[in-house]
Amino acid sequence: MSKASRPAAPSSPRPRLVSTALGPIEICDTGAGPALLTLHGGMGGWDQGLILAHCLFGRAPAFRLINVSRPGYLGTPMNARRTPADQADLLAALLDSLGLERVLVAAVSAGGPSAISFAARHADRCAGLILISACSGHLDIPPGAARRLPFIGLAARLRPLGVLVSLAARLNPGPAARRSILDEEVLRRTLRHPEAGALLIALQNSVASRLSERLPATLNDVAQFQAMPPLPIAAVRAPLLAVHGTGDRVVPLAHLERIAKARPDARILKIAAGEHVCLCTHLDAVRSAAADFVGALSWS
Repeated sequence: MSKASRPAAPSSPRPRLVSTALGPIEICDTGAGPALLTLHGGMGGWDQGLILAHCLFGRAPAFRLINVSRPGYLGTPMNARRTPADQADLLAALLDSLGLERVLVAAVSAGGPSAISFAARHADRCAGLILISACSGHLDIPPGAARRLPFIGLAARLRPLGVLVSLAARLNPGPAARRSILDEEVLRRTLRHPEAGALLIALQNSVASRLSERLPATLNDVAQFQAMPPLPIAAVRAPLLAVHGTGDRVVPLAHLERIAKARPDARILKIAAGEHVCLCTHLDAVRSAAADFVGALSWS
């Protein structure tokens, strides 16, 4: 899989900027083994890619983790890499810089279009594709997110307010969790879970931090997805696992159905009544599906 090995992941991973033929990209590169490249969603960055990896494969996954910040997020400059196709090409250039031939790709939510484009445009570089609650085509911003954007924009511009938002999320994670999980029993079960609750809270804390470094690229995602032409899902040759909740209010179930229609051979996990954070609320089921999927891959 890799032309170069890496030492075991440190306890406090840190990102670095990698130069590529198409410009710099921020990554957190840890661990050893077959390479897993993660793509975060909106209001994200490499830190949320790391959380995605931990959700899928546990705290000590047997992979070399390549968690990237997509263009415009955190330390990766936008540099006109606005479209999913542009971002896919940047990922291929990153693999060249790292000396990697092929990677397993996992993407969540707004990371879906870049992941699908990478797997289609650079088919020989993608060993497998895991899509979690992923956007797979035209998507309008959900009404709830649209209502919150003006406040987020204000908090991103006013540093003291942004610090207060981040602190409030850390001290009182309940309100954010309840916005994401409407079913009180599912919420209680998730927060009591030995791993899922901590991962959900870590995700919420990440979204609420460094707002000014996450919002501009999030707005670019929104604009891109509203005007996005059909993605080349049928051109994806790699084995594919798609997970989606039937109750997703952010990325509707139609996005999973589009994937299933274009790739009838794909492994599909449809979570009954699952919401956009079904990765956390149904952690054990998702991990089981991911383990089975990876176990059947050919890494040669």
